[in-house]
Amino acid sequence: MYKRNYRYKAIPKSRKKKTAKLLTEMQKKKKQQTGKQFAMPPNSSKPVLGGKKPRNLYGQRSRLSLWKLPAAGLLGVLMFIILALPAMIVIPFGDDEDAATEVQEKPTEEAAPAEMEEGSSFAVEVMRHASETVEDVPLESYVAGVVASEMSADFEVEALKAQALAARTYIVNHVLYKNDPNEFDVTDTVQHQVYKSENDLRKQWGSDYPEKMGKIREAVAATEGQILTYEDAPITPAFFSTSNGYTENSEDYWESELPYLRSVESPWDKDSPKFLDQQIFTVQEVETALGVDLPAQASQGMKVSRTESGRVAELQLGDQALSGREVREKLSLRSSDFTIEQKNDHLIFTTEGYGHGIGMSQYGANGMAKEGKSYKDIIAHYYQGVEINTVDDTAPTLVAR
Repeated sequence: MYKRNYRYKAIPKSRKKKTAKLLTEMQKKKKQQTGKQFAMPPNSSKPVLGGKKPRNLYGQRSRLSLWKLPAAGLLGVLMFIILALPAMIVIPFGDDEDAATEVQEKPTEEAAPAEMEEGSSFAVEVMRHASETVEDVPLESYVAGVVASEMSADFEVEALKAQALAARTYIVNHVLYKNDPNEFDVTDTVQHQVYKSENDLRKQWGSDYPEKMGKIREAVAATEGQILTYEDAPITPAFFSTSNGYTENSEDYWESELPYLRSVESPWDKDSPKFLDQQIFTVQEVETALGVDLPAQASQGMKVSRTESGRVAELQLGDQALSGREVREKLSLRSSDFTIEQKNDHLIFTTEGYGHGIGMSQYGANGMAKEGKSYKDIIAHYYQGVEINTVDDTAPTLVAR
């Protein structure tokens, strides 16, 4: 909308003199007309000015000439034109530019969330597995698509903000150090980060799309351009669904020890619907999946060692030993924190938590947000000693590509 600023202009002195003269003449006419009677038209109880009848409906005018009004009425009309009308033009707008801006901007604030506005950041080359084509997706739109795919839109906004930082940091770190610079950046699957486009999410959410996506865009926009760094380099921002009450040290599940991925308490996860799970296998199914031979009383011959967080570090089966990660992945268990119980020729695996357990727990983040913690509090808890930096400062080569 084009913004107009209206300014009040002072009435010239010449006009004031003319007005005074006109008023004097009208006062003389008023004295001359004093004593005139109103005439009553036939079949009417209403007086007609100057003793003249109004014209009827058969083509004759019934309006009265302005100059036929009494002098007092004419004087009032002229005073209104000269003094009041300019004020009416000025008052609704005035010189308050802030007030005018507020009125104009209000509809924009109440409108449905628009598409993510893009700054100077780069586009992400995403291999779409369904179409087998590569799409160039602006960074902030990509982050929104990842957050919408990796975390429930029903979570608290502060938890969504923390997830946005993790998603943005992941892609920046991945693109900076990817092996083949000529290859696309990422897939849209769990091989990297799950990403869904606007059309995908409209189909998934239906009529809930505007509300859910609006909330996610709010979280992404509030953290625009922010990433997590440790000693001025982007971190590996691991995240997962639900812990067993503690997160895992990186070296206890992966090979690398990362100083910011330390085991921390996460008691909020016990409220997660994914906290407990149970799976039942036959002894033969376990032998086949793990590539081992088990005795008749398989559970009695098993020895388990655990990590600092309570997850299985190693499972000893007779002469063979498997890491907790190997058992989890080969049996598709939800967590590497498991116990085993045997009933006849079946083995019951009970797990606590969902995911590898390293980095940020999503349900833990949501629990913290419900208690009033900010996304910065969440980040500081799950990623030890990290700082919040910007893409422009940390990875200027990506911004310029």
